[in-house]
Amino acid sequence: MFKKVNRIEHKRNKTGKPKKLNPWIPRIFNHQCYVTFLTGCYSCLWKFRQWEKTKVGFCCCTWKEQLFCPCLVISFVLSLMLLFLWIETSNEYFNFDWVTFLGTGYWFFWSIFILSLAGILTAYSSLLLLLGFLLLWEGIELYLHLCHKILILLVILACVILMFIICKFWKERWLVAGLSLQIFAPYVHLVSITVMVILFWPVAIYVARLEREVRMRRYRMTHSEKKRLKKCNVIARLRGLQVAVGLPFLLILLSLCLMPLGIYSPCIQEKENLGPKPTIFGHRGAPMLGPENTMMSFEKAVEHGAHGLETDIHLSYDRVPFLMHDFDLRRTTNIWEVQPESAFKNPAAFSWDFLSTLNAGKWFVKPELRPFYNMKPLSKADKERARNQSIPTLADLLTLAKKERKFVIFDLHGPPPKHPLRHTFVRQVVSVILASKIEQHLIFWLPTHDRQYVRSMAPGFQHVGRLVSVKTLAKNNISIINVDYKKLFPNGLRDYKAANIHINVYTVNEPWLFSLAWCSRINSVTTDNIGLLSQLHHPHFFMTPKFYMFIWLLADIISVLFIVAIFCFHWRRETKKEKLFETSSTLTDAQSRRENEEDLHIAMKPPARVVESPWTLAALYPALSKSGKEHQGRFNFAAPSKKLLPIKNAVTPLKPSKHDIQPPMPTTVFELTQAPSRQATSPGKLAKLQARQGAHRAKQDAPSPVMSRKAVCSRAPSSQW
Repeated sequence: MFKKVNRIEHKRNKTGKPKKLNPWIPRIFNHQCYVTFLTGCYSCLWKFRQWEKTKVGFCCCTWKEQLFCPCLVISFVLSLMLLFLWIETSNEYFNFDWVTFLGTGYWFFWSIFILSLAGILTAYSSLLLLLGFLLLWEGIELYLHLCHKILILLVILACVILMFIICKFWKERWLVAGLSLQIFAPYVHLVSITVMVILFWPVAIYVARLEREVRMRRYRMTHSEKKRLKKCNVIARLRGLQVAVGLPFLLILLSLCLMPLGIYSPCIQEKENLGPKPTIFGHRGAPMLGPENTMMSFEKAVEHGAHGLETDIHLSYDRVPFLMHDFDLRRTTNIWEVQPESAFKNPAAFSWDFLSTLNAGKWFVKPELRPFYNMKPLSKADKERARNQSIPTLADLLTLAKKERKFVIFDLHGPPPKHPLRHTFVRQVVSVILASKIEQHLIFWLPTHDRQYVRSMAPGFQHVGRLVSVKTLAKNNISIINVDYKKLFPNGLRDYKAANIHINVYTVNEPWLFSLAWCSRINSVTTDNIGLLSQLHHPHFFMTPKFYMFIWLLADIISVLFIVAIFCFHWRRETKKEKLFETSSTLTDAQSRRENEEDLHIAMKPPARVVESPWTLAALYPALSKSGKEHQGRFNFAAPSKKLLPIKNAVTPLKPSKHDIQPPMPTTVFELTQAPSRQATSPGKLAKLQARQGAHRAKQDAPSPVMSRKAVCSRAPSSQW
């Protein structure tokens, strides 16, 4: 029989009829499991227990937990600041990794490691903060586990140490974060308003609950005047919580709505005021497409439309200018394989015969030594080409620049002491440039040493200055400057533009920074990421003032409408709950008052006269007069004082007289045996009712009043029955 039922059920499941949910779904996805998960993650208590919910307006945790709650908030704020700072300074990741390489001798993406660490710290602290908020939302007392407390203190310590190191050695990173706000401030404004609208949902619920609690307590106070003083303290606390939660939120929201009044962004301007796209100088060629300072790298830069080529020049011991950036050969050559003992020597200490034999491209192909984390993978042809690269000379670069008519700008590193060209290295470089027959205006002369000699020997060179005052530039007859972008924007950009100075900034790798330079009318930039920046045809984050004002006002209006709607919705819902509570409490009071009146009426009402049926044994053998003697037997009755004569002819059955037949009167037992109401089922009232029922039953079981002698005599003795 059971097998047939199973087959039928199996066929019904195949017909496509809706199946019942598996029993594990409601067992897993329920409120108890949700609360257990929250408490398990926050307090490491994974066994379910019936948590006592805290009352509205009272403390949510012990004083020890109250002391540690600010630590959790501080850890979240510090980790978020560190994460924001490190994300916004992604343009400087290569420089940071290079500096750590110089100190450790090992190439590693330390910048990505710190970024991941900051992300983990932020995610951990924000997760604990979210869990605490959800527990408060459920009304459960907070208890953070000791392991979490130790980890939170470690998060604060790590963030403080990293922030101190940044402030001590890389103060310029804070300038980069400030520059990023000039670009992202309009979008941060819109995102912040959206987040505030989302956060207003729980804030409105909490404020409405506090208001309902205040009103309910005031309603109760009218019925208990003795507790007014105690209740007033609770109401003041609830009002304080409303102000503490609602007022900061409204102030932050108001400041965000008025935030555009204090925002300055170069990318908010009219389209006709937007300057031309900055020209691009390949920083050491195209170091994301080929090994830096190699002919492959410079050729890749030319292929991607570079306006000029930037490099660094050292002079060998036998007076040959060659291209190299570092002050040793460890990172970009195979010196460890050829002469490990000479790995830390200055490149100018070697002859060109030895330098020309070094390989300058194998390191670029190795995954663990790639210079940029966001490099595109190389093709097989490019990998093979990179493996065969060597150190180029300045003459090789000038030949390529002359052929492609590209500008050349370079940093010239002076030779170390005891070098043959210690004091004449500038003249040697000028002679090599002039010997290449390149057009002189294509040379951006950046070195400051022996500038007068350069002007006399090569008057066509375009001299480039550093970050100096406009007066100094005019005095030296310099109309081009090459500056670090971190120092340019806070210092005198308008003065340089007013003096019609050509500005080249370095090193710009991120699109947002290139867009900032474009909107600021910078003339040219030096970049490592020429493959990406050359494809930009319009600055990112650009918008007109009218469009931004429209977006600003629209976002403010929509946010205000949403916030008002959310607040009204929750306020109305809590008001309905309050009215239901007042109605139920009023009905409860009226019903309890009615029951008290009924109980009082029952207590004061005399007991009803109970007339027994004439066919019962109590009616046949009633109690006699008090003067008679009691006879004990099966039925107790009082014997008459005189001896009764025997009754003859008493075989006729007894029939009740007419006056003895009366309709049974209702007794109070029926009233007392009715089902009690919901409010009357309390233990005290139920005991009273049971006591009254027992009393009435005892009265019914008692003997009836003494009947007349005539009635007694009309009854037959018990022996005849």
